[in-house]
Amino acid sequence: MNLVDTSGWLEYFTRGPNAEVFGQSIEKTNDLIVPTICIYEVFKKILQHSTEQRAIDVTSIMQLGHVIPLAGILPSQAAKVSHELNLPMADSIILATARMYHATLWTQDIDFQGMPNVKFIPK
Repeated sequence: MNLVDTSGWLEYFTRGPNAEVFGQSIEKTNDLIVPTICIYEVFKKILQHSTEQRAIDVTSIMQLGHVIPLAGILPSQAAKVSHELNLPMADSIILATARMYHATLWTQDIDFQGMPNVKFIPK
């Protein structure tokens, strides 16, 4: 399983230099998990720079993967990750989700650099 964090999705949708790298995971929707926090963050960022329709279109594509809600044991696991690693809320939710589903986390976020099961792609 793969999880692409918000930085990877934005890189993909804006056709940034690393879009192709993230596309390898994003386009394999059967093996892709998508935390709801990533949908929130991408929608917000696209809305800030484009139209609401563009944000809807983009996040609809994200939902082709397996959407993982922030429910059940996940919130408490994310809080533990945040406490243990001193990560911000969204990062801790993303990391806890990846761990819970034994997924590889694909990211450009330096907060994750060097962590196990993380594919860090420098900007």
